[in-house]
Amino acid sequence: MEKLIIGDCINEMSKIKDQSVDMIFADPPYNLQLSKSLLRPDQTNVKGVNHSWDKFNSFEAYDEFTKKWLYQCKRILKDDGTIWVIGSYHNIYRVGAIIQNLGFWILNDIIWNKTNPMPNFKGNRFTNAHETIIWASKSKKSKYNFNYKAMKVNNDDKQMRSDWSFPICSGNERIKKLGKTLHPTQKPEFLLNRIIISSTKKNSIILDPFLGTGTTGVVAKRLGRKFIGIEKNKEYMRYAKHRIKETKILNEKELVITKNLKTEVKVPFGNLLDNGMLKIGSKLHDINKKHKAIIRADGSLLTNNKIEGSIHTVGAILQGHNACNGWQYWYYEKNGKLESINKLREEIRNNKNYKK
Repeated sequence: MEKLIIGDCINEMSKIKDQSVDMIFADPPYNLQLSKSLLRPDQTNVKGVNHSWDKFNSFEAYDEFTKKWLYQCKRILKDDGTIWVIGSYHNIYRVGAIIQNLGFWILNDIIWNKTNPMPNFKGNRFTNAHETIIWASKSKKSKYNFNYKAMKVNNDDKQMRSDWSFPICSGNERIKKLGKTLHPTQKPEFLLNRIIISSTKKNSIILDPFLGTGTTGVVAKRLGRKFIGIEKNKEYMRYAKHRIKETKILNEKELVITKNLKTEVKVPFGNLLDNGMLKIGSKLHDINKKHKAIIRADGSLLTNNKIEGSIHTVGAILQGHNACNGWQYWYYEKNGKLESINKLREEIRNNKNYKK
């Protein structure tokens, strides 16, 4: 599903039915409050955010706007859905307060450290080198999705931290018109890639109420997600449609995300017997065929030297270890080849009718 809508985000979101979206990524106006042009040391103009869509008459006007679009987000988000909102020091604290006031539950604030930030040309402040992303569930009770294991693998098998370092959008990825940047706050694709992979599943429905030039749609499509994009600027939308149309979906193997073992459906070893995948008396081996054991009627194993117990206990004793993942240790013979019993467990898990 690819649904691109031209129009005001508050009006268009009001037409979307309740609890119909799994994840929202919002990159709202920052309300930068720029009052005059900014010059480089060589007196050339810095192309900043001075567009009409980023201008509000007062903080009160900005807060009212924020309450309205966040209210719609809360309404259409599924009970176990999450929202990501990115901003700068100009707006993120006001947005964060409203998020909490509306009953969202903040899970993390992510610091996006920009490895190539715009310098502070006046030299009167620290270089503004980061943006903040609020990740929140719909409520404190939400059973939200977090692909913890995938994020750990992505981070060299270490827990993913809440400070991310990426360069700002540049090079060929930056959309330009007549040699000039089209959208001043276009986000890099790898930022959205991490956000979407971390908190959604294949075919999840993603909404971006401030689509801009379409980065969220591009990444969502590539990752096999469904999405809805809303943008009131027709020129931005024209470029977004073109980018999304040119994007190809990754193949099935490329779309596989490392699963969280803790959230996987539990399958007792005995279920392999119940489903006729293995038989009482069948032999199991380690990968090198150094050890073997027979399966007993209760699903326990027995070796020639009288070691008995579960697939995990026997595997640990044979290796002289304190623990063992029996699913990965034991193999059965099929057509003259060794096959992992873990494959049989996955077949059961993939059976939609399976219940523990």
